[in-house]
Amino acid sequence: MDRFIIRNPKPHSREESPAGRKKRPMGQATLYSLKRVVVLEDIKRWKCILMLPSQTKENLLEALSQLKKKIPSEEVIRTTKIGEAVEGLQTHSDNEVSELAKEVYSQWETFLRENRCKPTIEVRSDAATEKLRNNARRMLCEVLEKEVGDSLAECIEREVFHQSSRLINVHYRRTVRALVFAFKHRPEIRSQVKDGHLPVNKLVQTHKK
Repeated sequence: MDRFIIRNPKPHSREESPAGRKKRPMGQATLYSLKRVVVLEDIKRWKCILMLPSQTKENLLEALSQLKKKIPSEEVIRTTKIGEAVEGLQTHSDNEVSELAKEVYSQWETFLRENRCKPTIEVRSDAATEKLRNNARRMLCEVLEKEVGDSLAECIEREVFHQSSRLINVHYRRTVRALVFAFKHRPEIRSQVKDGHLPVNKLVQTHKK
């Protein structure tokens, strides 16, 4: 006569029951998601957004929300002038913008006062990349009829770089050329951007290649 072994499942203990079992957190924090890891390009781009005249409320809130996730070093806050940009928005006419700016500034001030000796990890672009980007800004300044170093041209170039995954790739080069062509041959676009009626992020999205 054949023998059969019947194995009954072990009963779950209370701690290991499916209902009471704790779920393990999904995913893992990346280096760039840490508060004390700052990408200088992002800080400078957000500064451009905050300081650009006639900036939309939506863009201001988005930039401030991203800044709230970061704690730049005292040197970065000073040299990039992001501190001045955030501080200036504390008196913004829109209450939502001013309150968020106050939260960000207060958070930075408190953290730096209590953790002055803790280092910050800063991610910078290489010299070759910066040279190519400066050339793009000069072309944008020329076609916008602005002086070299103008904040609008800088803001446009930083947005192109951001939407090109922070790479000097074929998309970056084609988008810069498309913008230069548009500014040169379509004066209405040039006027809308200079007057603040066409937000920089939407301008770049429209001409992205």
